Amino acid sequence: MKRKSLVIASTVLFFSSFIFNSCKKVNEPTDLGGDLIPPIDNINTFEVALETETNNSLLVDTTILVNGDQIAIGNVTDPEFGKTDASAYFTMSSAVYGKYPFISKDAALAIDSVVLSLRYKGAYGDTLSNQTVEVFENSPSATINTTTFYKYTDADFPTNATSLGSKAFNINSLNDSTPLRIHLNNSLGSRLASYDTTNTANGGFYNDSIFQTLFKGLSVKAGAPGSTLTYFDVFDTTKSKLIVYFRSTKDGRTDTAKANFYHLSVNYVNLVHPGGVANIVKRTPGGNWASYLANTGLKDDKLYIQSSPGSYVNIKIPGLSTMDNKVIHLAELIMYRLPSAQDNIFFGPRLLYLDKINNTRDTAFIFESDQTVGASGDVNYLGGNLKSDNTYRFNITRHVQGILTRKEPNFDLRLYAPLRTILNVKNNPQVDKITVSASDKIAYGRAVLAGGNYSDPSIRLRLRVVYSNL
Repeated sequence: MKRKSLVIASTVLFFSSFIFNSCKKVNEPTDLGGDLIPPIDNINTFEVALETETNNSLLVDTTILVNGDQIAIGNVTDPEFGKTDASAYFTMSSAVYGKYPFISKDAALAIDSVVLSLRYKGAYGDTLSNQTVEVFENSPSATINTTTFYKYTDADFPTNATSLGSKAFNINSLNDSTPLRIHLNNSLGSRLASYDTTNTANGGFYNDSIFQTLFKGLSVKAGAPGSTLTYFDVFDTTKSKLIVYFRSTKDGRTDTAKANFYHLSVNYVNLVHPGGVANIVKRTPGGNWASYLANTGLKDDKLYIQSSPGSYVNIKIPGLSTMDNKVIHLAELIMYRLPSAQDNIFFGPRLLYLDKINNTRDTAFIFESDQTVGASGDVNYLGGNLKSDNTYRFNITRHVQGILTRKEPNFDLRLYAPLRTILNVKNNPQVDKITVSASDKIAYGRAVLAGGNYSDPSIRLRLRVVYSNL
């Protein structure tokens, strides 16, 4: 790889790009403050298109899943972007502690079946296809927690070699009310039933801390090669659970029942370890994206945005550094989505995000003049949704005004599609860093955009500025 690297907020970034000024009456519509923008008459109000320098780069992103996020399972080969492999790892806990969940320890016990149920939340790719998944027990040496940021380049967590079970299914057979049910080896149920409620090494039902030393949880991986990432919610305790169906016989009486185990339980007693989850998503660049990454020249004419973990685009707007002071009515960064191979199934990200990078290239910031941070740390967005005219647009009007009037730095910009990102906040006494969420699905969506050097000038990535002279 011939790109220089940079670490920004747990993200390795790569940089470059370029520019050109043109003054013309474009009369492009906008819904960003349109009622406040005076008509462009080239007498009092003018419009300029500042061209950009753009460059594709790898985003060696880190991810951490929180309650409400969805895990991705599967493998995909995208003709534009290459291969994606996603595996999920999560701990399990008992529904109760201090009580034996298999009715009675001195009863005769028979395991009827063991089922892993996962709530289905959607898919990305060929949703008409079939998929196969395999379940493994995490190795005793595996350490999965809720505080570590996992890179897409991280190694898989160790698992036991023998699969506990597998399931082949058609993705269309699942829906929000029909979870994926995978039958596992009954030996897992027998082992869970062997734990007791004593404060000893085998006291898995004494508290969660001991339980975690005995059972490190499960991993779910793609089996046979497929063409889809499937999403599940392991945090949903109504439909995502490990179920052990059993028969308990004592004094000639047989009871049929089940014991449930969850990724996160709601009735913990003596809770010590709340559980961990990790989604290791590996990207292998291929197709045109790989070609652009290997390109040592700047001024990329096409831009490849792949949802985190994946890629980002570095954007420079040199014309802002030489533009005279103006009254800025609108500064709108416009980018056009281009047709690409199989974009009918590999559709665009739900939201693109834009931030800025300082001159030392070690810190990423929100647009302080255009974005506000609420008391709870929430931040308003600049735009970034795909519009009906096939464009993504960002309103950075006050940022541009600050460059022209207050001589604020003309920082490089970063365009990407994160799951969530950690950014710095300037001049705010209450918060200096915030976490911005852009999606609830990791690795969901991709787009090919016209860059700053695209052959058709009318759809190049550019900054549209509507202004009046002072």
